[in-house]
Amino acid sequence: MISNDGEALLEVTVEPWADLHRLPPNRSCVVVTHSAAANGSWPGTLRGDEPFQVEHRPDSVSVWANGICYHLTDADGRTIVAADRECPARSRPS
Repeated sequence: MISNDGEALLEVTVEPWADLHRLPPNRSCVVVTHSAAANGSWPGTLRGDEPFQVEHRPDSVSVWANGICYHLTDADGRTIVAADRECPARSRPS
């Protein structure tokens, strides 16, 4: 679970897709990855059995997923989609 205990938006980037989400203060989201690297997916972590690896900076968090895809949920397990205001997503420019 990623929680924003700060007073400003927290940028959450999911790699290798470079998907950028903005997490408002006092909100949380969970990154759920799908399929293990053994299934031909992208091994984005230092160890193949980790579902993801996290890099934290003062104003942002990068999640390196290990799998073929991911989705975000809220703390209760409800899927967060790009149109949701809690964690709206936008693609980072190339």
